[in-house]
Amino acid sequence: MRSISVTLSITLDGVVQGLGRRDEDTRGGFDLGGWGNGYSDDVMAREMGKGMSRPGDMVFGRRTWEDFSTAWGPRTDGNPFTTHMNAATKYVVSTTLDNADAWQNSVLLRGSAVETVAELKALPGKDLSIIGSVSLVRALHAAGLVDRYTFLIHPLTLGKGARLFEGPAPLTEFSLAGSVATTTGVLIAHYERR
Repeated sequence: MRSISVTLSITLDGVVQGLGRRDEDTRGGFDLGGWGNGYSDDVMAREMGKGMSRPGDMVFGRRTWEDFSTAWGPRTDGNPFTTHMNAATKYVVSTTLDNADAWQNSVLLRGSAVETVAELKALPGKDLSIIGSVSLVRALHAAGLVDRYTFLIHPLTLGKGARLFEGPAPLTEFSLAGSVATTTGVLIAHYERR
């Protein structure tokens, strides 16, 4: 059985919305997009590079896949992140997309997110990783399908915005598998399901 690992940037008050760009995700009137800018450093690049160096497939929710396909799909800059993102098989979970042709190596998973990802996880193959896709992560966590989390905990609070676990989340215990602090104050914490 494949494992599922999730990587998310999060604020001290649990906000996961709109990390990269001011206009990235304005749902609910969120106007603080781009809060993660200015926190990258060599430590973060090295730690995220470790995850990218392991072979694996990726799973996305529709919104994140569309955003990433626009940002990463056309790039040919030789950046290791670009190479990994474009080479990986990318499964996009959606009930509204007609196809996943907009980004190479993408496969459309139609139907219930929990059911389709559970079926995918049960098949032999490479481990699965999820970056962002918070709505998908919430559903998979509630179904007990997430095996590992990597949180990039940013040293700020926003006071508003979508949080990772809004509403009920089942009791789930994790062990801290490792952590690294960046020079900008971001704590990168790796957790594994007990």
